[in-house]
Amino acid sequence: MPVPTPNQEQIVQIASEFGITLSESQLQAYQQQFEAVAHTYEVLDQLQVELPPVKYARSAWSFPSAEENPFNAWYVKTDIKGAAGGKLKGKRFAVKDNIAVADVPMMNGSAVLEGYVPEVDATVITRLLDAGATVAGKAHCEYYCLSGGSHTGAKGAVHNPLKHGYSAGGSSSGSAALVAAGEVDFALGADQGGSIRTPSSFCGLVGLKPTWGLVPYTGIMPIESSVDHVGPMTRTVADNALVLEVIAGPDGLDPRQSALAQAKPYTEVLGRGARGMRVAVITEGFGWDNSEPEVDNKVREAAAALRRLGATVDEVSIPMHRVATHIWAALITEGSTQQMMKGNGFGFNWKGLYLPSMMQAHARWRERADDLSETLKFSMVAGEFMTRAGGGTYYAKAQNLVRPLRAAYDQVLADYDVLLMPTLPMKATPLPPEDAPLPLVFQRAWEMMANTSPFDITGHPALQVPCASVDGLPIGMMLIGAHFEESRLYQLAAAFEREVDWRQA
Repeated sequence: MPVPTPNQEQIVQIASEFGITLSESQLQAYQQQFEAVAHTYEVLDQLQVELPPVKYARSAWSFPSAEENPFNAWYVKTDIKGAAGGKLKGKRFAVKDNIAVADVPMMNGSAVLEGYVPEVDATVITRLLDAGATVAGKAHCEYYCLSGGSHTGAKGAVHNPLKHGYSAGGSSSGSAALVAAGEVDFALGADQGGSIRTPSSFCGLVGLKPTWGLVPYTGIMPIESSVDHVGPMTRTVADNALVLEVIAGPDGLDPRQSALAQAKPYTEVLGRGARGMRVAVITEGFGWDNSEPEVDNKVREAAAALRRLGATVDEVSIPMHRVATHIWAALITEGSTQQMMKGNGFGFNWKGLYLPSMMQAHARWRERADDLSETLKFSMVAGEFMTRAGGGTYYAKAQNLVRPLRAAYDQVLADYDVLLMPTLPMKATPLPPEDAPLPLVFQRAWEMMANTSPFDITGHPALQVPCASVDGLPIGMMLIGAHFEESRLYQLAAAFEREVDWRQA
């Protein structure tokens, strides 16, 4: 496409936004120098970028009818078949709709992005297809994934299959609903503040936020690269471990990953039992202002069940956990505004696979900002204000505080295999009505994140496991491990799952 060049008025306007005053001679020199800039960009425009190949044939896709979509969880239905054999042969899965599937529409819960069709498969999609799985379709998610409730997506609320009219949790709302309803064998979710674990807790699923960087985020729309995670949502611990075996490991395209990001045979530990494992029940994970007493009590009963299974279970205090969600909130509010919104999803200053087509489609939000969700609009205004007010220093301080926060958890993990606490302080909540006042919309979007969000910024693996049910609604316990120690979480969770029927607990 033609490379744009600025006129003098545009140069003056941009310079003034930076606080730069140009004389007439400077202005002429700037305009002359732009000839060299234009030539550079013309050369760049002619160079070809090699994107990852699409390995498997695409089938026709369709938007489901209301009858096919009773929980409003599907966005697009597909039938993309993978390899003839593999670990996941015969398994059908749903894809959170912030994850690229080539030649299939993607809207990431947003009316602004609706109509965009990626030209590549995310790395995790290719790996699942290589393992013999079938893409059954794309699942609705929350508007640009910025809600822990299931009421902000542009296509309407996603209902909890266990209780219609109640939240399925967010932001991987459709993914959770489809797995819980039995429409697919498993789903992929993404997690920046709890968006795998929250809907998994509300819907009674096993959901893993892996160690940061274990699973490549390539081909997925980011929110903030320092907290982006993608992982599996399943009905059983065994299925979760199996999916992680397939999707984990470096792809050479995601700078979030290090040499430590190696897949392990997670399913091999599932029969080892809880005996001899050391579990730290974290005092500060209980008793939040909005904690439901039955949630705290049932999670403590689950911890007692692990003791009966042979684990050593102690209560341990980590005081910094009580302020961790505030560190996360500052980081995600400013970081997402700068990267996801002002940076058109991918932002700048990191080495990885960019998707220019996604960036161009997302950039249209500036023309339709009033169409953004209320949660996103407020987060943008707050993020921009705080960045300007502090010159970025609040964000910088939050990132600096992540190190002592991580160290506080690591200090306990040096003596224990697993930390344990409620995944959420509450069970699934009623969906806000369509005419709900804005304070209720905000409350239902963000009220549940106190225990989940800290581990997005510290990067520790965190596994949501259903442990009980009250009035037909699940309660989840969260198991947290040392970095790249997902196997310990699966070992303990599998032992619990074998002995405790959470529906009867």
